[in-house]
Amino acid sequence: MEQFENQITLRGDLLGLPEFSHENHGKKFYRFFLEVARLSGAVDVLPVVAELRLLEGLDLLCGERMTVRGQIRSHNHSDELGRHLMIFVFACDLFPEEGEPVNEVNLTGLLCREPTFRRTPLGREICDAMLAVPRAFRRADYIPCILWGRTALEIGGCQTRDRIRVCGRLQSRKYTKLTEDGPVERIAYEISALSAEIL
Repeated sequence: MEQFENQITLRGDLLGLPEFSHENHGKKFYRFFLEVARLSGAVDVLPVVAELRLLEGLDLLCGERMTVRGQIRSHNHSDELGRHLMIFVFACDLFPEEGEPVNEVNLTGLLCREPTFRRTPLGREICDAMLAVPRAFRRADYIPCILWGRTALEIGGCQTRDRIRVCGRLQSRKYTKLTEDGPVERIAYEISALSAEIL
């Protein structure tokens, strides 16, 4: 049986107190955002969903530094602007903890469409890939990845259903979507890969 991996560890600052998100099979889930600084000084603002039981007993404060361990999940969402893929961190464990910011992702999955390879105007190689990471009950999370340099060249030559392992970080990126009502600013979440391996 093929082995698949979906792990993320974040340490960052709580942007706001958790708010109720939804209820599923009698369990209540709450949503909040973590600000995680990069070495460059840029900041990623990342959505986290946690079951109520993980939050009970915690006296959380805005701006408090927290560690979250869990998985990256995806969900197809429809609204007045159409369908789009929502990416978030599903917390398996969380707790207040001081220390340097952390943003570490390890994924193993299948390419679910042909990778898109291109070069920047300055000649840097970039590859966009969509990874399907299976989970329980015959479901899968679809996670966009962006690769650079030699790694982009290698993965750019792969085909659909190839199995790869990606290590990197989850990043947030603002972009503008043109709609019938004019431009709308949105945030995309993707894995910026530091390394990738064809399995």
